[in-house]
Amino acid sequence: MKATYSKYILNFKRPGGTSRGVLNTKETYFLKITENGQTGTGECGIFRGLSYDDVPEYEEKLHWLCENINTDLGILKEELIHFPSIWFGYEQAILNLKHGGDLYFPSDFTEGKSSIKINGLIWMGDSGFMKEQIREKLNLGFDCLKLKIGTDWNSEKQILKKLRETFPASQLELRVDANGGFSFEEAKTVLLELHELEIHSIEQPIKAGNWEQMEKLCSDTPTAIALDEELIGVVTLQKKQELLEKINPQYIILKPSLIGGFSGSDEWISLTENMGIDWWITSALESNIGLNAIAQYTFSKNPKIPQGLGTGGLFTNNFETRLELLGDQLSTKKV
Repeated sequence: MKATYSKYILNFKRPGGTSRGVLNTKETYFLKITENGQTGTGECGIFRGLSYDDVPEYEEKLHWLCENINTDLGILKEELIHFPSIWFGYEQAILNLKHGGDLYFPSDFTEGKSSIKINGLIWMGDSGFMKEQIREKLNLGFDCLKLKIGTDWNSEKQILKKLRETFPASQLELRVDANGGFSFEEAKTVLLELHELEIHSIEQPIKAGNWEQMEKLCSDTPTAIALDEELIGVVTLQKKQELLEKINPQYIILKPSLIGGFSGSDEWISLTENMGIDWWITSALESNIGLNAIAQYTFSKNPKIPQGLGTGGLFTNNFETRLELLGDQLSTKKV
């Protein structure tokens, strides 16, 4: 096998607002593995400022992988354990090499016979922009919305209140994502206020790494808590188990690019199975190449609740895709 990589900058159609600031571009890398005239492609979706492997030697490690692509799988995995997005790109490229075309996990989903229900993501911005996005998603038929919060809670709370006045919880599921935007004391109040508004769940109310405080919140919360950034950088099975047993959250959010790809996600899912912890899978601003791989993997896990998959529509210079969104159902166009 031979391998090469290339860098690619995705340009947002409109700046994406998060509690970490406004995003105008998204850096990503593509890994290509060739064997017997066939090529497999994977996306190494590094997320600057968030990824565990956002380190100066990132490209150096990609180069190392290309130079050592025929090395024993166990050695590769050990070498890349602290580079989850590179390992994920490798997993994708190997599967794509095996299945060809745009396939990673052939299924009824890839044949256009089945679909995945997703939540509608509402980006941060002024209240007018957020309301505009909400109207658009509701008109498309979404009954599960996820709103980014944590920069101006009073304004964000008013938007949620207005939504609830019109749409009861039985009609519209609302999830919120704080990206660690609240202090411990603020979070306690916010969790109560979210409960009054019948909010489904909140992702990462406080900053990751505060296991003691997060445990206290999860043990006594009126609103379900989902761990997100908390999972980043927890790379061994033992550490994953320690985290889940210590915090015992209601949900975990799986972002394959940030937690070691398909195998990393599988480990988290296997640990939650006997603990009464549920999960959903979320993309992390990958191009259509990585999104396609994540969607195919997600379908293979038989998801029971709406997933947090993007739609590929954020960027001006994305790639052709067979993924299409009909209402809140992500599906694959038939060839």
